[in-house]
Amino acid sequence: MDLVHLRSEWAPNVTRELLAGTVVALALIPEAIAFSIIAGVDPKVGLYASFCIAVVTAFAGGRPAMISAATGAMALLMVGLVKDHGVGYLFAATILTGLLQIAAGALRLGNLMRFVSRSVVTGFVNALAILIFLAQMPELIGQGTTVYLMTAAGLCIIYGLPYLTKAVPSPLVTIVLLTGVSMYLGLGIHKVGDMGALPSELPWVALPQVPFTWETLQIILPVSLTLTMVGLLESLMTAAIVDEMTDTTSNKNRECAGQGVANIASGFLGGMAGCAMIGQSVINVSSGGRGRLSTLWAGVFLLFLIVVLGPYVAQIPMAALVAVMIMVSINTFQWKSLRTLVTHPKSSSFVMLGTVVVVVATHDLAKGVLFGVILSGLFFAHKVTKFFGVASSRDEARAVRTYKVTGQIFFATAEAFHSAFDFREEDLRGVVLDLTAAHFWDITSVNALDRVVLKFRHHGIPVDVIGMNEATATMVERLGTHDKPGAALAAPGH
Repeated sequence: MDLVHLRSEWAPNVTRELLAGTVVALALIPEAIAFSIIAGVDPKVGLYASFCIAVVTAFAGGRPAMISAATGAMALLMVGLVKDHGVGYLFAATILTGLLQIAAGALRLGNLMRFVSRSVVTGFVNALAILIFLAQMPELIGQGTTVYLMTAAGLCIIYGLPYLTKAVPSPLVTIVLLTGVSMYLGLGIHKVGDMGALPSELPWVALPQVPFTWETLQIILPVSLTLTMVGLLESLMTAAIVDEMTDTTSNKNRECAGQGVANIASGFLGGMAGCAMIGQSVINVSSGGRGRLSTLWAGVFLLFLIVVLGPYVAQIPMAALVAVMIMVSINTFQWKSLRTLVTHPKSSSFVMLGTVVVVVATHDLAKGVLFGVILSGLFFAHKVTKFFGVASSRDEARAVRTYKVTGQIFFATAEAFHSAFDFREEDLRGVVLDLTAAHFWDITSVNALDRVVLKFRHHGIPVDVIGMNEATATMVERLGTHDKPGAALAAPGH
């Protein structure tokens, strides 16, 4: 790897990378504490996880500038395990999650992202933007006029400062200025320190305090499988979003494995499982982060903040961070998708809206994306069936009928393909199946072809199959039976 490529991947602009990572580190603290509370563990579990995962993915991840840490979606999946068995089993489940994610990377499951349509990605992004905004409401509603004014001032700085200078990220200036104002005026508003005690010591490597037995594996495996699926889904979706924001590409399979390595390290350091965070990633990119240095610095500076500067960090008003996160939700939402609702195909718009509704209603990103993918598949299958057809013509002199098949033959059109033929036509001496304009995709379609050919033969009519393209011919040769010796129409029930 040459130095030019190394620099472009790690630090295209060192100053911007460090400043962006600083903003991310500050914004990570309250979220990591909140996610720890959700999971029912000490705040240091989420903070150590965020530090560790950010640092490890900076080296091992496949998407530069993407931020991974403890997340709310993952925390929700840990509640029952912690409540029933204790935090030791959480650490063990985190390590197993990492191993499963490494296996996913080795199996190249990151390539499955190609099956997620653009409509699903847009719905995922919009739903997440809405959830990020709604998550700020408890820090605003009923908190008093001072909080409203501080949040409004923060938004003014965030959106106004770039018109004066872009040398320093406006979210960082917002946090510093509002913290100074809050401390100077002694405002009695909610601060970071009110969410939970910050740790004052470095994390230590240790084995999870659980018995290494099959019973333990049976307890943690179901949780780890769910964490693996949700973690990879969020990470790969976030990577795709950052790809678009930065107009670059990333290695999705490396990202799967990188998330796994990070979670293993987190488990051994007393942290919870985590994954990519779209909100923090948007903060990073919006603040100028483009390389791995911003991710690395976010993790390192986070640990420095909580261990060394904890008393000062505790004074940061939540209103400042709420302003930053509102900015994130506004910047994340795909506003142009509202305009295209009437211009895009109805099926695409329905998939996007359906994904948003399911995610917001369930607060489960995995369910929303799964719903969107299934819906996209159903719409696609329905659309493809419209381009299927069978036309026929008869040569009266030879008493031979030619069936010309067009379109895609697969599980959704196989039955219509079979039903398009007249097997009892009188005085027919032969049939020609012209497949020049058709393509057979799966075993169901090949089975339908076998049934058609063998049924004609059963009625004493010879069949000549012509025009198969190379891919179809290969599949028919491998899976078909009508051209094999001894082939015959199966009796009913067989």
